[in-house]
Amino acid sequence: MSTRPSKNLETFPNPEPGRDYTIRIRAPEFTCLCPKTGQPDFATLLIEYVPDRLCVELKSLKLYIWSYRDEGHFHEAVTNRILDDLVAAVQPRFMRLTAEFNVRGGIWTTVVAEHRAEGWRPPEPVTLPG
Repeated sequence: MSTRPSKNLETFPNPEPGRDYTIRIRAPEFTCLCPKTGQPDFATLLIEYVPDRLCVELKSLKLYIWSYRDEGHFHEAVTNRILDDLVAAVQPRFMRLTAEFNVRGGIWTTVVAEHRAEGWRPPEPVTLPG
């Protein structure tokens, strides 16, 4: 596998495809450029998903995230593009991407985008006795 930025997301088979479970990935070093000023924008990405048949391979995800470093994107557009690419690669039952962009000019931006596979319903929450 390369160690250069890449838009190629690799996958591997879900080891427990019969069970709904959640994978949470936090990537605190996302960087892209402001399309207006060319200045860097920094964000923490939180990816949460319920896999179906595939899971995303983490090194390829790291290189994918790195590939945005020199590209200009509005926060809303890049969040939705990343979600679309991840959904295309792993075809999850559910996926949520939360992009928490660092402050710029006194304003923080958080963009949340979600995908649900057709027909998938989350399981009922379990409440344990207190």
